[in-house]
Amino acid sequence: MKVLGILGSPRRGGNSEILLKAFLEGAAGGGAEVEEILLRELKIYPCLEIYHCFKDGTCPIKDDMRELYDKLLAADVVALASPIFFYNVSAQAKAMIDRTQALWARRYVLKQDFPGGRRQGILLAVGATKGKLLFVGTRLTAKYFFDAVNVRYAAEILVRGADEKGAIQAQPETLERARDLGRRLAQGEQLGPIKMDPLAV
Repeated sequence: MKVLGILGSPRRGGNSEILLKAFLEGAAGGGAEVEEILLRELKIYPCLEIYHCFKDGTCPIKDDMRELYDKLLAADVVALASPIFFYNVSAQAKAMIDRTQALWARRYVLKQDFPGGRRQGILLAVGATKGKLLFVGTRLTAKYFFDAVNVRYAAEILVRGADEKGAIQAQPETLERARDLGRRLAQGEQLGPIKMDPLAV
């Protein structure tokens, strides 16, 4: 079982990172092979919308996204973790998501064989405020990201009211929930799919 955790936070040791580490800790404890990708340490350029991927499913931009494509396709579980910036994922996460247009093209334009089946996608999102609509944009973005890489949107942990660095530590039940989710997925439990009424959170 391969579990890939992708962190979109630009802040070191922030709440999203703490949440993702708890999830990956649980997955490792459940026997999974885990890998954490820190997008802030990668050079990923924005999509240039030149439609090269419609020709052969590849992106011509030469940057760190090239290695990430293979990791996204090899993972049994893809966990996306991000803080909420202006009611969506961070710029780092969005740049990576936009570049998965190449994988979307493989699936939907070129109709290539694509790994899928029992693969699952997890959203871990942390926001500072407590507004009802806080996660609407993020959940829709995650839905279509997971669709592009052909994983089922299986589970999510959405945390409100955590702004200052380390504030999520005051929610030990949330961190334990993340560990338990990681363990269950590592042991092969199939979850979801998430109900996609984005307002029902």
